[in-house]
Amino acid sequence: MQQASSAAPVVGRDAELSRLSGVLERARGGEARAVLLAGDAGVGKTRVLDEVGGQAAAAGMTVVTGHCVDLGDVGLPYLPFTEILGVLAADERFAGPLGAHPVVERLLGAGTDSVRDVDARLRLFEGMAGLLAEVAQVAPLLLVLEDLHWADQSSRDLLRFLLGRGVLRHRLAVLASYRADDLHRRHPLRPLLAELIRLPVVERLELRPLPDSDVDRLVRALEPRPLPDATVRRIVERAEGNAFYAEELLAATDTESGGVPSGLADVLLIRFEQLSETAQQVLRTAAVAGRRVEHDLLREAVGLPEAELESALREAVGRQLLVSGDDDTYSFRHALAREAVYADLLPGERARLHGAFARLLAGRGHLAESAAERAHHYRESHDLAEALAASLEAADHAQRVGAPAEEQRHLEAALDLWPAVGPEARPSGVGVDRVTLTLRASAAAAHAGELHRAVSLSRSALGELGQDSDSELAARVRYTLAGNLMSVDSLTAAFAYSSEALAMIPEDPPSRTWVWAAATHVMAARYIGENDTALKVARRALEVAEELRATDAQADLLISLAGFDGGGRRSPEGRERLLKARELAARSGNAAVELRALFNLAMGCYENGDLEECVPWLTEGLDRARRAGLLSSPYPLEMRYLRLLVLQVLGRWDECVRAAAADAEVLPAAGGYTVGPALYVALARGDLAAADRARALLEGPFDWMATLVSGIVLTDAAALLGDPEDAVRWMRSTVTALTDEAGTRPYVTVRLAALALSAVADAAAGLRMAGDEAGARPWTDTATELVELARTMAAYGEHGTPQGPEGQAWLARAEAEWVRAASGPDAVAAWAKAVTAFGYGDVYERARCRLRYAEALVAAGHREEAAAEAREVRETAGLLGASLLREQVDTLIRRGRLSDRPGGDAGATVLTAREQDVLRLLALGHSNRRIGEELFISGKTASVHVSNILAKLGASSRGEAVAIAYREGLITPEPTTSD
Repeated sequence: MQQASSAAPVVGRDAELSRLSGVLERARGGEARAVLLAGDAGVGKTRVLDEVGGQAAAAGMTVVTGHCVDLGDVGLPYLPFTEILGVLAADERFAGPLGAHPVVERLLGAGTDSVRDVDARLRLFEGMAGLLAEVAQVAPLLLVLEDLHWADQSSRDLLRFLLGRGVLRHRLAVLASYRADDLHRRHPLRPLLAELIRLPVVERLELRPLPDSDVDRLVRALEPRPLPDATVRRIVERAEGNAFYAEELLAATDTESGGVPSGLADVLLIRFEQLSETAQQVLRTAAVAGRRVEHDLLREAVGLPEAELESALREAVGRQLLVSGDDDTYSFRHALAREAVYADLLPGERARLHGAFARLLAGRGHLAESAAERAHHYRESHDLAEALAASLEAADHAQRVGAPAEEQRHLEAALDLWPAVGPEARPSGVGVDRVTLTLRASAAAAHAGELHRAVSLSRSALGELGQDSDSELAARVRYTLAGNLMSVDSLTAAFAYSSEALAMIPEDPPSRTWVWAAATHVMAARYIGENDTALKVARRALEVAEELRATDAQADLLISLAGFDGGGRRSPEGRERLLKARELAARSGNAAVELRALFNLAMGCYENGDLEECVPWLTEGLDRARRAGLLSSPYPLEMRYLRLLVLQVLGRWDECVRAAAADAEVLPAAGGYTVGPALYVALARGDLAAADRARALLEGPFDWMATLVSGIVLTDAAALLGDPEDAVRWMRSTVTALTDEAGTRPYVTVRLAALALSAVADAAAGLRMAGDEAGARPWTDTATELVELARTMAAYGEHGTPQGPEGQAWLARAEAEWVRAASGPDAVAAWAKAVTAFGYGDVYERARCRLRYAEALVAAGHREEAAAEAREVRETAGLLGASLLREQVDTLIRRGRLSDRPGGDAGATVLTAREQDVLRLLALGHSNRRIGEELFISGKTASVHVSNILAKLGASSRGEAVAIAYREGLITPEPTTSD
């Protein structure tokens, strides 16, 4: 079987490589050992051995490899050792040892007939041991034997002799690999392994399947182009930790629409085809059941006598195709093996077996837990009426246990089956009609975070409505569609449908349908700026909701009304409404409305700059979402992002990154909501590949949060790279994409403008310093345009009220950057204001503003104050691991000749004590070698110190560094003596 490509990176094997490197190191010192490297086919044994072999060769060891080959019952004796001898014979260094042991030459050219008697075999074995010992005296030797499971009997005997007779007393290491999954109970290698592992010089090392995170890294490393997260996730799931499977699945992404790639299927079926016909029949039946099957169910489906079944199962388990469980079940060792066996079934055979399983499961009673299985088997056996009934039963069960994604899947399966089943065979009952089921599927999709699918399904429900449809149902369809459209920012259409819904049913007599239509219309009207309409409808709807005691609708309307207070959800009045709404929603049991209230409470705290107070609301909200099975719905996703953002803003970066990784594991399709703040951290820590990951978020249908996150990262990355054109382009395109249909720009516009202004100010200031006023003027004009935009947005935020501390802080930074762009670096007051503004809690952005403040102080001649600010920035950058910021402040300290410690001399403290010593000798004209001799260090180390000195002093040559050092008083001329 083909192994993982040697061109593939070694991922997730640090511990194993470290252990094997230790074996090599001991071998070079004469304390050699043998390692038996075990692992399933394709798990990466060859790749690890290649890596270790490369390390050994780089360390001066001789590396020789012998391969065992599957030649069936007619294997060639001593094949791997013959290969090894061929390599040694081609190296002239070993002519002497080979000549001293002529008996081994029989393996190279004299055939094997003469080594069949016992004495001849013993002489051969002793000669081989002597040869390897003498080769190891010439140079340390690494002997690699691959695929021992295919080794012939003679090779196994020779290996037993070598390891048992002390050959490892020399500078020699032996690494031998074998497939653990090929070792059935009677495999001839098993006794040898049991014998060898008891030897004190032999150890066993198992390569286990890679964790999902490492497979993810491997797949992305193998493919130079960015891959959609969904593609990578699917490969990781199917590969189940096997590197070769992952590579094959990746290679098939452009050519296969599904199933197992043909080349991989051929490999997987080899072991299956070695089974007896009865065992193959059992495995085919088990493959139809799924990855796992109960013994009793399998027995009834396969129809074999118990003795024959047990014999077949024993064979399949022995060949390690099936694994027996403690609960009287069997499962395929690898899901891809099951897929390959299943795909190999004939169509009629497949349908017959599915039918058998469906009937057997139905005969056990209609248990809710088995409904999904029954639906699957009925559908694949073409019993569509039963499949429809079971799909609806499975959807009901998923709804009860809080699994909206599964509920959506079963409902959509039922809707697909609906037209193929006659009216008389369809299930009946309240709500069991095509429109209601489609509406229900839409709600499930929304709760599962599939917002665009929710829109599509609710549009489909609208299309299914007939001329004589019930008006309340028609209104429900329209306000559901309106709510879904708002979630994907299609606001004008949402308002149109919510208007239709409200007009379709009378306000009197009061009804819950009218109240919810009104509640939806309030939100839609508010989004498009129809505030008077929204307020009027909200107040009337709240009265009706109170009259009907519809507490969940009351809660929803109170949340909307909270936005109409002077400061919105940030104001005390707004907060009181939200607290009451939370209480009512909790009492009603409507988790979706309760989550909306909790999110708004958290956002109110965040917008006020009360970051720590924000966290408990987020914790409560996410816990409620978890209990309700709504973690993928819109408000919990917003809460996940906000929680990560708070951690990032507060400077708890490691915690933010860990939480983001955990969120991505739970909700891999959540995109910007779970990775956004972690990307901000990655970029600040110098990982410019964060920009590539941000671009990948823009693939697929428009996603508001993904667009926001990408815009922030890409604008900031362009600024950090000194590309003002790109920074302005990303800023403008992001604002355009996030501007809603009413023309309302997003609140993040202020932040984006400030980030782009940073690059624009750099360009303008640089041109002005070079005397190019004409070249600087267009950038100054751009800076004015951007700061005006920031001013407008900060004064008129999301609901027409001024933005809170965060928005005002970004405005202060934008203003300071504008001053820098318009009049140069002398902007002390503006940067002081920005530093103060970010004091609400944003650790990193405050440090970035302090750096600019320090630059302005240097330009104004306030060096001591500048040095104090720079020290603060350096300390913060070190705590955060913000490498780019650390580099920038170090550059400022060096170029500004600032002291890096309180009360220190500005010049001298730039250099370490050792660098001071090197500088003194450098001034005497000594070479690196001479400096090393004087200071008892190597010439290479002296060279590193000299390079550091040049960098710190801003010098381009050794002579210039000495001149600067004399000028700055870092060194004094050596005293001269007179005769």
